[in-house]
Amino acid sequence: MLRPCGIKGQKRKKREERYDKEEDEVEAEEQSIERAKRAMVEEKEMAMETSGKEEEELEGQTHEMAGIPIVPSDLKTKKPGLIFVLERASLEVAKVGKSYQILNSDDHANFLRKNNKNPADYRPDIVYQALLSILDSPVNKAGRLRAVYVKTDKGVLFEVKPHVRIPRTYKRFAGIMLQLLQKLSITAVGKREKLLRVIKNPVTQYLPVNSRKIGFSYSSEKLVKMNKYVAAVGDDVDIVFVVGATAHVKIDCDYIDDFIAISGYPLSAAWCISRICEAVADKWDVL
Repeated sequence: MLRPCGIKGQKRKKREERYDKEEDEVEAEEQSIERAKRAMVEEKEMAMETSGKEEEELEGQTHEMAGIPIVPSDLKTKKPGLIFVLERASLEVAKVGKSYQILNSDDHANFLRKNNKNPADYRPDIVYQALLSILDSPVNKAGRLRAVYVKTDKGVLFEVKPHVRIPRTYKRFAGIMLQLLQKLSITAVGKREKLLRVIKNPVTQYLPVNSRKIGFSYSSEKLVKMNKYVAAVGDDVDIVFVVGATAHVKIDCDYIDDFIAISGYPLSAAWCISRICEAVADKWDVL
């Protein structure tokens, strides 16, 4: 028997309709893809414009870091400034039990003795108190502090930005130092600036060329009155003070121009720094 011709014609018509629908769907998909691509390009251009504006706004402003507040200061001043270098800071990381910690003589005395080390040499509280004295000083809040560099007893050098506010408790400070020495930097949340960062030695490559570098030692034969000594320094040069952040160890740096003593008695690093900041503030009329 012969099949009716009308049935074949109907099948072809349905197939052609189906093919037309598929082509329309493909074209619609291609158009939607093109629209999505154009939208992505526009978003990227807008993001680049926004980031450019944000970078301009960030210049001259203070930066925030999670857990570390900042202090207001005039960062745009072009007058001669003050730089501190803290040498021989006791900031050593070790695994105690199941966690890594900054070693100190109070909490890790037994651990240090078991490893044939003198607990009296492990005093991270000295650098902590020294940083508090520097960053809380009126000289820093007036924007005259240029930088703070800390060199550990193991030779690790790191920079502390002047507008960072050090935590008020030693426990939080130790946690931040541990994070810094492990990750090599601490960056403010949502910002690009590194507030604390490990940098390459030597420290001299970061000091201004025309700066006067002054070291402090109780054993120095040159005993001076700090106010008169600072007043004699030129008004057009940056002043670099090198202070030991350790106990019972003399600092020995070949880049220091002058070694002085400011008291006939041994002084802590924090008290020595407070005298320095007071003399500099008098010289620059910072109240």
